[in-house]
Formats: sequence, structure tokens, C-alpha cells
Amino acid sequence: MQNTEKQIEGEDFYITPEGYKCFTEKHHLKRGYCCKSGCRHCPYGFDKKTGTNKK
Repeated sequence: MQNTEKQIEGEDFYITPEGYKCFTEKHHLKRGYCCKSGCRHCPYGFDKKTGTNKK
């Protein structure tokens, strides 16, 4: 995902009750690769504990 593309709240991300920005599965798929940060909605199945992809 290029920096010129605007992120849309509710589509690309949402704000958690704690106040953090959480990216959606749709955002990750638009970006096109796994960042290996253990994201909550990772469509690539990355497991931060093991360092491997489950999918």
C-alpha cells in the first residue's frame, strides 16, 4: 500500500477501546505482504510466538 492512499476508518482500521489504531484484514491485503508484527487481523497467518506462518 502506497503512502499516498488514504486509510479509511472502519474499513482499513479502527480504534480499540484502549485508543490504539488496529488495522483490518482488508488493510493488510491491500498492503500485499506480512509485516511479521503479529497483527490481530493478519490474513497471512503469522504467529509472533513461533515466527512462522500458519496459512
